[in-house]
Amino acid sequence: MNEPDSITDEERFFLEASHTRQRQYEALRAYFVEKLPSQEVARRFGYQPGSFRILCYRFRHFMDRDFFRDIPHGPKTQPKKDAVRSRVIGLRKQNYSIYDIRDELKRSGKDYLSSTAIAEILREEGFSRLPRRADDERPRTPRPTADAVADVRQFSMEERDFTTHAGGLFLLLPLIARLDFDSLVRKSELPGSKMIPATHAFRSSLILKLLGKSRRSHVMDLVFDEGVALAAGLNAIPKSGFMWQYSCRLGRNAIARLLGSWVERLRDEKIIDASSFNLDFHSISFFGEDPFVEKHYVPRRSQRRKAVLAFLAQDANGQLFCYSNTDLRKGEESDEVLRFVDFWEERYGERPRHLVFDSKLTTYANLSTLNQKGIACGG
Repeated sequence: MNEPDSITDEERFFLEASHTRQRQYEALRAYFVEKLPSQEVARRFGYQPGSFRILCYRFRHFMDRDFFRDIPHGPKTQPKKDAVRSRVIGLRKQNYSIYDIRDELKRSGKDYLSSTAIAEILREEGFSRLPRRADDERPRTPRPTADAVADVRQFSMEERDFTTHAGGLFLLLPLIARLDFDSLVRKSELPGSKMIPATHAFRSSLILKLLGKSRRSHVMDLVFDEGVALAAGLNAIPKSGFMWQYSCRLGRNAIARLLGSWVERLRDEKIIDASSFNLDFHSISFFGEDPFVEKHYVPRRSQRRKAVLAFLAQDANGQLFCYSNTDLRKGEESDEVLRFVDFWEERYGERPRHLVFDSKLTTYANLSTLNQKGIACGG
């Protein structure tokens, strides 16, 4: 028997292509130059028949000098991350979180890295996420100051100096004392607690409106203002959670009692004469997730959207609101003017003498009813 011919390394380089680009070259050469069937070429060079047909298609349509060249890749190293890698690892071993490490690097100046880059370094080094830590396990850094909990029992009138952004409130305190709001609240039987009695809760809500805070959540801007707390008669103004819960506890009956007592006090003080009222609806946009809130037209935004429909009655001469109702559903708007008349007659024993509103506020049938009651209407 003849001895088998040995394959040299040079022959092996061409017969056993190890590099992907070289294997593509040899397979395409066998198909296009040697005219071998595509099935045989695919089997010889380890391709699936479909994959090899795609390779031939790409070569026909994108044939150029760079077809068999390796695609250049970017650098495998990241100098900025590598320069602080050991420091990041050392800080993590001291129980620093990603954000603690970022802040520590930022304080050092030139070694600053983003939290994403720090997370990548820790993941590459095999560190897992930190468990939740107690305050004494965290680095000693400046932390938010805890504000006081509103409690009338902690209120003190001792002499002290403080700075406030709401000094104008103290100009209104004599008027509030003159109108005796506390007796109005007690007479209306509003809810309260030992920490925040009803009078203080009402005064806190009133202060928000006097300061132009349109939302209860905006009270958080005032929690550290001692002047606002002093005007409310508390050691600290109640937080947004309490204000939200308190407003939900007030029902229609309590609000009606408060409105009645309020208007009665205004009439005693000759602030309103109740001879003429301006009536109108106002849509208050709603941004929550309540599925029962209906859509109403909001003139300010010129569109229909989720909103609370409010009915308002304003004294024409004193320019003060004397009645409101936000518990309205679609189809009930036209009868609200009659409810206002009934409220006023029940509360004061007399009907309003003159009402001013536009033609869309109610129906002709209700206008006829108002006319029969002897109430003059205008628009």
